[in-house]
Amino acid sequence: MFSRLSEKLEQTFKRLRGKGKLTETDVNEAMREIRVALLEADVNLGVVRDFIGQVKSRSIGAEVLESLTPGQQVVKIVHNQLISLLGGTQSKITVASQPPTVIMLVGLQGSGKTTTAAKLANWLRNSGRRPMLAACDIYRPAAVRQLQVLAEKLSMPVTVATEPGMKPPAIARLAVTEAAKKACDTVILDTAGRLHIDELLMQELAEIRRQAKPHEVLLVIDAMIGQDAVAVAESFNNQIGIDGVIVTKLDGDARGGAVLSVRAVTGRPVKMVGVGEKIEDFQPFFPDRMASRILGMGDVLSLIDRAEQVFDEKKAGELARKMRREQFTLDDFLDQLQQLKKLGPLESLIGMLPGMGKMKEQLKRARIDHSELKKIEAIIRSMTANERADSSIINGSRRRRIAAGSGTRVQDVNRLLRQFGEAKKMMKRLQNLPAGRGKGGFNLPFFGN
Repeated sequence: MFSRLSEKLEQTFKRLRGKGKLTETDVNEAMREIRVALLEADVNLGVVRDFIGQVKSRSIGAEVLESLTPGQQVVKIVHNQLISLLGGTQSKITVASQPPTVIMLVGLQGSGKTTTAAKLANWLRNSGRRPMLAACDIYRPAAVRQLQVLAEKLSMPVTVATEPGMKPPAIARLAVTEAAKKACDTVILDTAGRLHIDELLMQELAEIRRQAKPHEVLLVIDAMIGQDAVAVAESFNNQIGIDGVIVTKLDGDARGGAVLSVRAVTGRPVKMVGVGEKIEDFQPFFPDRMASRILGMGDVLSLIDRAEQVFDEKKAGELARKMRREQFTLDDFLDQLQQLKKLGPLESLIGMLPGMGKMKEQLKRARIDHSELKKIEAIIRSMTANERADSSIINGSRRRRIAAGSGTRVQDVNRLLRQFGEAKKMMKRLQNLPAGRGKGGFNLPFFGN
């Protein structure tokens, strides 16, 4: 999302390198470029003015630390100010002292509230909660059914209207009552939206809030709507009162201004973000991590968090034992590739690695074929159990049979076997490297333990 902003900021910082001290002229020139970069990223004008003013006041006359260049000094100042702009620290979802915790989702139609309700429920369950969904949108066609389908997929309880003509406030109240009966400690209310803000919508939401008494009212905003997000957030906050924001489609091509503006304008923090279409593509918002990604510093902590959710520790331990005994097979190879696929597209992971922002353009030029993993999977699944366990027995005739069975060419089978051989050599070397998260390191299961 912030790739263009990151590129422009990097260009600005490059021009400051090699100077012995930050002069007022240096700072003014840099601030002009940063101002343009932020405005092009669709950040609210008032927010840009305040941000530039604060960065400038801290930068003028600032002494360069012995270990830092002037460019790095400006990066440090901008980084700290970005963290402050984004909220400073992580803002967690409130948990009631007496269950159930009631979370009310509000927002315009099309912002992704229903899908977000399911994603939030799934995330809460993975965090040890017992959530229930409530279908309070009785106006949008198929909204109730959509939530029911998502709830069924998650094997999660959902409350719907029990009689014709039942109004959303009554459905919300019923859900809170049902939660106790079904031993649920959290209720998520999926409310109706409109294509625009109107009085009827606000009155209904206010009534739901009055009757259900939610502990959290979270505004769901589509990152793609740009600066309009600020007006929407202000209106909902002024008329209903919100406790936080959930930003959806953070993985899209939007310029990111909504994320940078909402907190400053409303005073309400971004609490969660949607980073993909899958149910599990949902995570807490960390201002410091987002600031680091915007400045091209990467986000290793989020990458580690994602890896810990995806990789199976038991399988990792078993794989490590196989590697030590040199028993790594094509079945293991396929399993590791499938786990890596769960981390998401390679392009999205590149932005989490420090200093790797430039790789994005190279990846685009290389035109990575994401169907390659499917081809590898087809080839391996076309092998017999004996062939997967011992690739050395795969001779010419077997390769032709495997290629025919997988709909590929013999050259593709040969390439896979070469890649597998290289992977075995790499893993044999890496298994002896010292690591461990306890002292700042981290072992991805792909590399063994």
